[in-house]
Amino acid sequence: MTDGRPLEEALEELVLGAPRRYTRRQVSEAAGLDPGETRRLWRALGFPEAADDAVLFTERDLDAVRLMTRLTDAGVLEPDVREAVARAVAQSMSRLAEWQVGMLVRVIEAQHGAVTPEGSQEIAAAALPGLEELQNYVWRRHLAAAVRRMLVPVERGDEAGTWPLVVGFADMVGFTRATRRRSTAELGEMIERFGSATTEVIADGHGRIVKTVGDEVLFVADTVPEGAGIALSLLERVRTEPALPDLRIGVAAGPVLMRYGDVFGEVVNIAARLTAHARPGSVLVDRGVADTLVDDPAFTLRPLRSVAVRGYRHLHPWLLERAS
Repeated sequence: MTDGRPLEEALEELVLGAPRRYTRRQVSEAAGLDPGETRRLWRALGFPEAADDAVLFTERDLDAVRLMTRLTDAGVLEPDVREAVARAVAQSMSRLAEWQVGMLVRVIEAQHGAVTPEGSQEIAAAALPGLEELQNYVWRRHLAAAVRRMLVPVERGDEAGTWPLVVGFADMVGFTRATRRRSTAELGEMIERFGSATTEVIADGHGRIVKTVGDEVLFVADTVPEGAGIALSLLERVRTEPALPDLRIGVAAGPVLMRYGDVFGEVVNIAARLTAHARPGSVLVDRGVADTLVDDPAFTLRPLRSVAVRGYRHLHPWLLERAS
C-alpha cells in the first residue's frame, strides 16, 4: 500500500500525471464530442470497452480530447481520419510502453527483491521524466528527417498519395524452431541482436525501418541501389552474429501508398512473396529492381524461373548478389 492506496493505483496516477475524475460522458460533453465518437476513439487507442459511468479519465485525458477537437476545427486533423491517426499512434506507443515497463521491471528485479512497493514507485518516478524527454527528442529528430524528405524534390507516383520507393522484407529462417530450442534468455538475446543489427545496417544504408514484427523487418529506401545494398548488407551482417539464423530477403520497387507510418500496395505484396520464396541466405528482387541494376557494376543478377505464389501466377524473381 502507498498513501493508503494499492500500489497499482498509486503507480497509475504517477504515470498518468493526474487522478481519475471523469466518466467518458463527462469528457464528451466538456470537449463537445458525440459520446459514440469518444467511444470509437477509445477503442482505436487500443483500450477495452468500459461502462459509461466508469470513472476512468483524468484532466489530461480531457485536455487531449479538447486538443484533438481544436486541431479538427483548424483543419489540421480531418474528422474522417481521427480514428486512423489514433490507431497508428496507439500501435507505436503501445509497443514503446511495453518495452519501457519491461526495462523498469528488470531494474527492480536487479535489486534482488530488496525493493519495497514504495521503492518501486520511487524508481518509476525517477525514470519516467527521463524516458518522456528522450522519446520527445527522438520524435522531433524523426519529424525533422521526415520534413526534410518531403522537401526534397522527388517524382510522385501516378496515383495520389503514392511515392516511388524500394520495399524490402527480411525474415529470420527457422525462427519458430529456434524458439523451441532456446531458453528464454537466449531467445531474448536473439531478438535483441536482430533488432540491433537490422537497425544499424538499414540506417547506414540510408533506409528506414517501417516496422518489425517478431522475426521479420520491413524497410524502405529511396533508390534501388540503396535498397539492394541494404538487403545484401543485412545478409552479411547476420552471418557475423552467432546468435542469429540466416535471413531470406525480398526486394521490390515501384509506387507505394504511404499511410500513418505504414506502406501498402502491390510493391509491398511482391516483396513479401519474394521473401517467402527466397532460400536461406539469399536476396530475391523483382523486375523493377533488376531492370534498374542491370548495368550497375556493384551487383550481379541471375534470372530464376518464374514462380506461382498467392496473388501472382507468374512472378519472375532475380537472385541478387554483390559483384565479385
